[in-house]
Amino acid sequence: MQSTKVKKKSSFTPIEKKWIMYDVGNSAFTLLCSVFIPFIVKDLCEANGIVDAAYQTFWSIVTSVVTLAVAVISPIVGTFADSEGMKKPLFLGSALIGIVGCVLLGMPIPLAAFVAVYVITRMSYNVSLVFYDSMLTDVTDMERVDKISSNGYAWGYIGSCIPFIISVGIYILATFGFISYTVAYIIIFILNAIWWLCFTLPLTKSFKQLHYIKRQPNAIRNSFKRLFSVFKEKIPNKKGILIFLIAFFLYIDGVYTIIDLATTYGTTIFSGAGMDEMMVNINLVLALLLTQIIAFPCAIISGMLAKKYDNGKLIIVFIAGYLGIAIFAIWLSQIWQFWLLAVCVGLFQGGVQALSRSYFAKIIPVDKSGEFFGIMDIFGKGASFIGTMLVAIVTAATDNANYGVIPISCLIGVGLIVFIIAYIQIKKYEKANGSTAMMAGDPAPAQTPTTDSTDEKSE
Repeated sequence: MQSTKVKKKSSFTPIEKKWIMYDVGNSAFTLLCSVFIPFIVKDLCEANGIVDAAYQTFWSIVTSVVTLAVAVISPIVGTFADSEGMKKPLFLGSALIGIVGCVLLGMPIPLAAFVAVYVITRMSYNVSLVFYDSMLTDVTDMERVDKISSNGYAWGYIGSCIPFIISVGIYILATFGFISYTVAYIIIFILNAIWWLCFTLPLTKSFKQLHYIKRQPNAIRNSFKRLFSVFKEKIPNKKGILIFLIAFFLYIDGVYTIIDLATTYGTTIFSGAGMDEMMVNINLVLALLLTQIIAFPCAIISGMLAKKYDNGKLIIVFIAGYLGIAIFAIWLSQIWQFWLLAVCVGLFQGGVQALSRSYFAKIIPVDKSGEFFGIMDIFGKGASFIGTMLVAIVTAATDNANYGVIPISCLIGVGLIVFIIAYIQIKKYEKANGSTAMMAGDPAPAQTPTTDSTDEKSE
């Protein structure tokens, strides 16, 4: 049994710490996707005659294919994960495939092979996050879920800066000719793969699935049956959950699209203005590093604020902030504007992601967390698919990267309105039926951290 006690001086249980630390590991790959992978793709595209706006269109399409594939597979594997004892092996398997793929992405391979490996790696990475998110209801209780979710994102932001800074140093060595870019990329991707692995194993070793559905004969068929009948079942506050998912689909589009295409977008804008490529790359890398550093305290603060204020109201504030970011990006044309954008993203990014995750965890049946987080991933990745595809279509049609942000702004604005409707519906349900945390099915008792002096024993 997992230890549920904490020392007096510690604010987290051992398993909560290990859950948070996985965000530190996998976030290193997120930064690779935001910075170094676009650099490699840009070089490979230029070698194949794909340049400027065509490059952004191409990479937006690739990103859209990945997100669509993940949207299809996530609820299926999420449903499997709800069966007794399945979360851990599925989580470890998807993470290991992603880690191996991370190593392969650093190797000198042609554009087509690189795209194929990237698609598989990114899919595995995202699927591992479905299992990881669904573990949240197993590693903590509903009173602490906002804090744990926020700290996951927060430590992910700051912890991933360590391999990122080392990677930037290696890239700079290549920039000044001390080593080749080929060698630099091999070292960078192996380093980040090892980092990811090191923070995966502790959680895998200690995790115990507390909430589950008993295994039955014909498990695969029954998993599909549960998935396709999920919203036909009698689920507490089904209407509120559905409206929230629609809102999430709309507003998270801006978050994921900005994260996925930030470097590509910035490179297109600044290269089009005739700026020196090396200086553009340096500014982009440092600005994104600043985003991570700012996001660290802001994500923690969002979890602290959720103790004092309603987290639904906080989400409304964060969505409104992201709407302002998207509108500002439409007119972005100067380096200083990109730096300001990086600061603003850092302020709101962690809060909107962390609190959305914990908010959803509070309104779903905990024994079906894998299934519901898989469904949530459909809406999240579906939004990202539509977002990146809209960017690609509008950019290709207008030959202007700035205009590609306009539909993203519209989706976030509508998402804000729909979330307010969902929030009102969920509050109505809570008022009539009791607290959201207590309506989530009939779970076994969650881990309840205590504050006695018991030592951290075996988990």
